[in-house]
Amino acid sequence: MLVAAVVAAALCVATPAFASAPVVSAFYYPWFGSPEDGGYDHWAQNGHAPPVDIASNSYPAYGPYSSSNAAVIATQLSEVLRAGIDELAVSWWGRGSAEDKVLPDILAGATGTGVQIAVHIEPYSGRSVASVLADATYLHSLGIRTLYVYQAFAGVEPNDWAAPNDAIRASGMTTFADTALVGQAAAAHFSGVYTYDTVTYGARVLARLCGEAHSAGLLCAPSVGPGYDARRAIGDAHVKLRRHGQTYDAMWHAALAAGADRITITSFNEWQEGTQIEPAIPLRLGEYRYVSYDGAWGLHGAAAQNAYLDRTAYWANLFRKAAEKPRP
Repeated sequence: MLVAAVVAAALCVATPAFASAPVVSAFYYPWFGSPEDGGYDHWAQNGHAPPVDIASNSYPAYGPYSSSNAAVIATQLSEVLRAGIDELAVSWWGRGSAEDKVLPDILAGATGTGVQIAVHIEPYSGRSVASVLADATYLHSLGIRTLYVYQAFAGVEPNDWAAPNDAIRASGMTTFADTALVGQAAAAHFSGVYTYDTVTYGARVLARLCGEAHSAGLLCAPSVGPGYDARRAIGDAHVKLRRHGQTYDAMWHAALAAGADRITITSFNEWQEGTQIEPAIPLRLGEYRYVSYDGAWGLHGAAAQNAYLDRTAYWANLFRKAAEKPRP
């Protein structure tokens, strides 16, 4: 059976040096605006005119929302729990950014839910190894214990990260580098690696990534995703079709078979790139028909709106069952 094969493959992978409970994490974007914020931030990207015309190939079930709205945050956290997601890795663009300002609201909303909040440190203007070290101190004071560093080696040598990462780890934090080059992350003293980009790093890459990570004593947190389509937002011609859920299933299957220590989902709600698993509805805009989840796993109509949340819960449960089995 498929499940047995996945579990058996996962158990044959060496245990990394760092102790780690299985974690399902989803990259989360708190940057959306609505008229209550003074404008449709990100929904209006590339000349679109919300509320019906938005910069996404799919349309959110509750319309172009505000990320700072407490009711929206509460709804999203309930969806996160439904999906079996343990952690949200919040996109963060530095001190004083819009994402930084809403972070306390997300932390407050997550209190008591059991959902952990991590931070996805983006390549903000002026970001450096020194600034990330300072960011870690600040974020630690808010209760953040896990950092994902996007494009960690853009203009930075691995050795430049080593001492700062040692200091961050000594404070009780875990750091993951966005890279498929495990040697870089090991030299930089990151705790683990993730890939984020599910177009470049598809299902076939994950076994190699986790094998190399474990050999180097690093945690492997490969990224899985449902597809990619950013044509309406940035005009990117590269498209990875969802195939009624088959794309998502293939990536999850590969991540479990690779012996992942944690699984990162790209993404919970990056609507501009079409990677979201947040509920979507069918909608027509003139001749354009937004892509819904209709047909995914044989679901149609209202049942399909939450298809990716429920399928995530299915895979997250398999991941935890695999992790419960003793490794040889």
